[in-house]
Amino acid sequence: MRIAFLANARSIHTKRWVNELSARGHEIHLITQHGEKMGYNEKIPIHVLPFGSAKGYVLNAWTLRRILSKLKPDLLNAHYASGYGTLATLSGFRPRAISVWGADVFDFPFRSFLCWKLIVCNLQRADAVLSTSEVMARHVETKLSCADCDLTVTPFGVDVSMFTSHPKAPKDEIVIGTVKTLDKKYGIDVLIKAFALANKKNDLPSGGCSRPMRLVIVGGGPERERLIALAYELGIREMTTFVGDIDHKDVPSFLKQMDIFVAVSRLDSESFGVSVVEASACGLPVIVSRVGGLPEVVSEGGSGLIVPKNDEEATAAAITRLADDPSLREEMGKKGRQMMMEKYDWRENVTTMEKAYHRIIEKRCMTCR
Repeated sequence: MRIAFLANARSIHTKRWVNELSARGHEIHLITQHGEKMGYNEKIPIHVLPFGSAKGYVLNAWTLRRILSKLKPDLLNAHYASGYGTLATLSGFRPRAISVWGADVFDFPFRSFLCWKLIVCNLQRADAVLSTSEVMARHVETKLSCADCDLTVTPFGVDVSMFTSHPKAPKDEIVIGTVKTLDKKYGIDVLIKAFALANKKNDLPSGGCSRPMRLVIVGGGPERERLIALAYELGIREMTTFVGDIDHKDVPSFLKQMDIFVAVSRLDSESFGVSVVEASACGLPVIVSRVGGLPEVVSEGGSGLIVPKNDEEATAAAITRLADDPSLREEMGKKGRQMMMEKYDWRENVTTMEKAYHRIIEKRCMTCR
């Protein structure tokens, strides 16, 4: 297949999709407003559109039509229903699929009636809608007037050969960690407060974990300084490590240093939870909040614990429970690894995407006869 990918070239998810599809022999052309060539297979042509910012999603329509007219792809796949989805609609190219990721359908449509109308128009005019999670697919159907849309769930998944499980070497500390962008949406402040509560209980004679705990936060973002200040305020700065941004290929090595993984996002636009899937693939027990697609990738009580959003006390209790029970951590880690291999193996997820592409193209060909 010759596929035109209309997406943010800086996104690790874009890189993963196009590189794997290219490796499978498909001719992939990446078209983007967000120029980036690092991390891409050299066989993939990257077409950078002339206009950036929000205006580019309208102003680039003529250039996109010209590129598509020249390439004559079998399918146009726009990633993100708002910006690139609008540009794809304006191109008029068919067949086209729109992949929804999270904030584009959970947050953006509800800013105003015009935003809602724009997203609904983009989704309904597409030949198919691809969603990274079941919960988001149902949201698109029920909240965005897309009950008649051709919907397929195509999870981001995890490379289970890269994210692997290994026996934990004995160490002095229990490491609680997360790998997330330091943004308010992801509830890192809730994790810090919960860790402080769990650590306080740990210091009491009545109990807690038998070993000291350390909090490791991997990732950068706009909330970094505020979160560091919060750690100082709560008296846990010395036992909290802020790693900063890392390359995706280095994520497994940090996960393997952890004993418990926590992702307590506060918004439903956390539609899938790639970091949780990666942690489970590494055999870590996970603690997640009950928002968006996070519960979908966790077997509650099996591979991890699910807590209410914005609830540092419940999160602290979950941390304490796992920190004080090594056998439970091991059991949950094994179940999480097994679940990832069965449901979220990256290569199987890409095969699902390929099948969706073939079906969309065949369906469009039959319509045109």
